[in-house]
Amino acid sequence: MSQDSTEAAKTAFAWIGGEAAVRGLVDRFYDLMDLEPGYAQLRSLHPSTLEGSRDKLHWFLCGWLGGPDYFVERFGHPRLRARHLPFKIGPLERDQWMSCMRQAMADCALDPVLQQRLGESFQGTADWMVNQPGVSKVL
Repeated sequence: MSQDSTEAAKTAFAWIGGEAAVRGLVDRFYDLMDLEPGYAQLRSLHPSTLEGSRDKLHWFLCGWLGGPDYFVERFGHPRLRARHLPFKIGPLERDQWMSCMRQAMADCALDPVLQQRLGESFQGTADWMVNQPGVSKVL
């Protein structure tokens, strides 16, 4: 997308390409998590079947990116940290999540500027989700 196009896109949701592109990103993220041994610790935090996780992340990201608020309509305020407190999330899990999402964004050929901006935002949220001490292992 050109600079003029990105300025015309009033939301990251429009910039990414709308709902179908968000679904594609989410599906690639979970496919990678399921396939790549480097994301094993992250995968172990999820249920054996990922359909519910895929839907929830898709619904959340649609609203977070400025599109339809599907997650809020279904579940109310995301309360991300509170919803994730039952799971042991340390630096390793955070780093695997970030690496998996960066790989998914690249695989989906998102605009490099959008990848950078989303990566920065995801990183802040991922840092905030850490609830266990541990050693970081950057992938």
